[in-house]
Amino acid sequence: MGGVKGFVEGGIASIVAGCSTHPLDLIKVRMQLQGETQVPNASVQTLRPSLAFHSTSTDVHIPPSAAARVGPIATGIRIFKTEGVAALFSGVSATMLRQTLYSTTRMGIYDILKDKWSDKETKTMPLASKIAAGLIAGGIGAAIGNPADVAMVRMQADGRLPPSQRRNYTSVIDAVTRMSKQEGIVSLWRGSSLTVNRAMLVTASQLASYDQIKEIILANGWMKDGLGTHVAASFSAGFVAAVMTNPVDVIKTRVMNMKVEPGKKPPYAGALDCAVKTVKGEGPMALYKGFIPTISRQGPFTVVLFVTLEQVRKLLKNF
Repeated sequence: MGGVKGFVEGGIASIVAGCSTHPLDLIKVRMQLQGETQVPNASVQTLRPSLAFHSTSTDVHIPPSAAARVGPIATGIRIFKTEGVAALFSGVSATMLRQTLYSTTRMGIYDILKDKWSDKETKTMPLASKIAAGLIAGGIGAAIGNPADVAMVRMQADGRLPPSQRRNYTSVIDAVTRMSKQEGIVSLWRGSSLTVNRAMLVTASQLASYDQIKEIILANGWMKDGLGTHVAASFSAGFVAAVMTNPVDVIKTRVMNMKVEPGKKPPYAGALDCAVKTVKGEGPMALYKGFIPTISRQGPFTVVLFVTLEQVRKLLKNF
């Protein structure tokens, strides 16, 4: 039962955290796609009427360089003004499925490995073992959850496209079904190498640093094992994870979102090609596009994840 409990606890905490921070994730995805040159009609970035903040039927065309300077607050206001408050939750069904598949798996496997590799007396394990457990758990979880990840990115990005080019998926099931029929089953694992790499980095940096920082706080007697410790350790873990994973996340978002038309050459040949084109076209700091919403999302996500996890553990400790 111990092994199963880790999956249940991690799954509940991940779904709560994923849904509560979804709008921040959506803003991050939109910002990562700003300034992208490998998009239809690449000479101009098509934006819905955002800068005027009023309703009109005419699309606004501004150069990618100008679009790239729009910040997270402006991006959020634009989405709200042009697409409505519901747009901030575009793809939330995919987020729920992704957390159910990916996060439940990674949290459960990490818990099993932590139990196996921890010192039986001190109940702790070395940082290197924590990182190794995170890499393994994250990689397996990401491989299982990739179809939901692709669907989530596409559903979040849809509103930035001109109406004629939108995919208009009605739900994550609709997205997965249509992708399978129109682009083949393989499309569900588009960008999977990136998803796996990112997830390995996220899980290793997030879970390992949370456990390590929490241990340091308790060992030094700075705080007792309670809400304050959980919040401090989890926010620190979120920052570490954001710094480690943002470049991979930008490339992953772009590869997953690219539109591949039959008989035409795809915008990117793969992850490396996307990285090279992004850096050449927009400079190396383009790999840190969306960093502010990434940390703005990763911080609260990690705090909600671990605070919820600790509470769920308390509730289920007798099971």
